[in-house]
Amino acid sequence: MNHSRILIVDDELIMRESLAGWLERDGHEVATAASGEEGLERCRQRRFDILLVDIKMEGISGLEVLRRVKESDPDSAVVMITAYGSIRTAIEAMKNGAFDYLLKPFDPNELGVLIEKIIRHQQQSRENLFLREQYKERTRFENMIGQSAAMQRVFDLICDVAATDSTVLISGETGTGKGLAAKAIHSQSRRAQGPFVVVNCGAIPEHLMESELFGHVKGAFTDARETKKGRLELAHDGTLFLDEIGEIGMRMQIDLLRVLEDRVFYRVGGTQPLEADFRVIAATNRNLEQAIREGRFREDLYYRLNVVGLGLPPLRQRKQDIPLLAEHFLCRFVQETHRPVDRITREAMDEMMLYDWPGNVREMQNAIERAVVVGKSRLITPLDLPIFRCETAAAGPRSLAAAEKTHVRQVLEEHQWNIARSARALEIDRSTLYSKIKRYALQKPA
Repeated sequence: MNHSRILIVDDELIMRESLAGWLERDGHEVATAASGEEGLERCRQRRFDILLVDIKMEGISGLEVLRRVKESDPDSAVVMITAYGSIRTAIEAMKNGAFDYLLKPFDPNELGVLIEKIIRHQQQSRENLFLREQYKERTRFENMIGQSAAMQRVFDLICDVAATDSTVLISGETGTGKGLAAKAIHSQSRRAQGPFVVVNCGAIPEHLMESELFGHVKGAFTDARETKKGRLELAHDGTLFLDEIGEIGMRMQIDLLRVLEDRVFYRVGGTQPLEADFRVIAATNRNLEQAIREGRFREDLYYRLNVVGLGLPPLRQRKQDIPLLAEHFLCRFVQETHRPVDRITREAMDEMMLYDWPGNVREMQNAIERAVVVGKSRLITPLDLPIFRCETAAAGPRSLAAAEKTHVRQVLEEHQWNIARSARALEIDRSTLYSKIKRYALQKPA
């Protein structure tokens, strides 16, 4: 048996000495206190794994000792010692956090069994906490969340590339988290204390892009009333994130390529060459190789950016991450909005698992936020999800809801409406199949 640090709090000398003797023979480290006040003082001086506390004592009662100990150290196990006539009080103590109670008189064997039970419980709690922390580390990287093999590969690659200054090209559909991946690389790199400067290439008009990147001198053009630093200068000693790089025009591509090659540039209207030390991370939701074939993107710039390629999978290709993401967003928006929402129902989670999420994680985030804000109960149901409303409101045989209804009906008919076999064929459980039958008002032929 493992040994613990135990405190005995009892105003009876014989009880203290008897308990201490039994526990020390089992190898435990034992301290005693003759009152509640002394017991609390000992707890302030050091931590105890287990406390044996008499309920009835002069001054501070055992119940008060229990309350204060659990407030300061919730992981300590408190066992209440009581006479037969105080069982009701002991049960009340358990409701307030006591681990168990012992009835006087008791023998050493009874005490030994209880102490061993407490030790096993505490060991299991520590192991569970360790596993939860490990799970958290595996599923959460910076602000990115995922337990799927695809996301674990992404996390590993981010760690590998962050240790270098190599240029990274992040590709992925809209809403997959390209910006989060860029920030994760930056925060894991030696430049983490430097600036993280974002340039949204798709949001800046082409005629302003040169000034935004390189800056300008006073009088360079009509509105240049003062000299302004560009994003390249602002990113010195940090990271320059070129988001939606596929949107920049051909002329700017030439200028950007030159800067990436020699890190020397000029402000608009300036003649003094400037240098800046920054790492470049670019991102795109476009197929740049196809853009090269179509003459819309320079091949030499593509290879200059794509030193290390990082592809982010769409949500439909990592559906096992959906419950994890959903719970994360639920907790986040409940805290932010102070709405009394407890959980997502199984039916709503089934709908999210079946949906393909064309807008990826961003669409899911918006869907959960809407459900939390507009929901009328403490549960998120399918009716609270915009994906459900869009599908059921869609008209015509081409809607997703209509296609799913047709498919479910066909599978049911193929299996003579045998729910178990139909559910296996659809790769869903029976409760989900029943909810779909109800949702689509499907009826077994007479």
